Amino acid sequence: MNTAPPVAVAALPSAARLLGYAGLIPFVGGALALWFADPALQAAAVAALAGYGAVIVSVLGGIHWGLGFARGDAARFAWGVVPSLVAWAALLLPPAAGQAVLAAMLVVCYAVDRTVYPRHGLAPWLPLRGQLSAVAAACCAAGALALAL
Repeated sequence: MNTAPPVAVAALPSAARLLGYAGLIPFVGGALALWFADPALQAAAVAALAGYGAVIVSVLGGIHWGLGFARGDAARFAWGVVPSLVAWAALLLPPAAGQAVLAAMLVVCYAVDRTVYPRHGLAPWLPLRGQLSAVAAACCAAGALALAL
């Protein structure tokens, strides 16, 4: 078990940082569209934000499947399906509630990862994960608020 302390985000591979930050574009764009775009575009914007949020939440669960395969940690398989199931359920809810669930699930996934990553030698990734999760969750929460008003 490698419990190396987190490193500065700048020390992580530049491709990971660049792709991670680029991955925030649909979150930010979707949230802004729900607040400022023509109301005729709102249905498309909410579908895009919800769909992308659900995909990202599912990917976060998929990381745990990868850990399960690589490390023989059966608990990772069990947790790995939870984000996908919650994300799928969020897509079935009314839009504002679905966005709120996705925002909460992004936070929950990060909380789980803060416990799990250090046990698997992945603590250096937590600062970047924290940044990405904070922005993504804030965008989904902002989308939920825009839809509720």
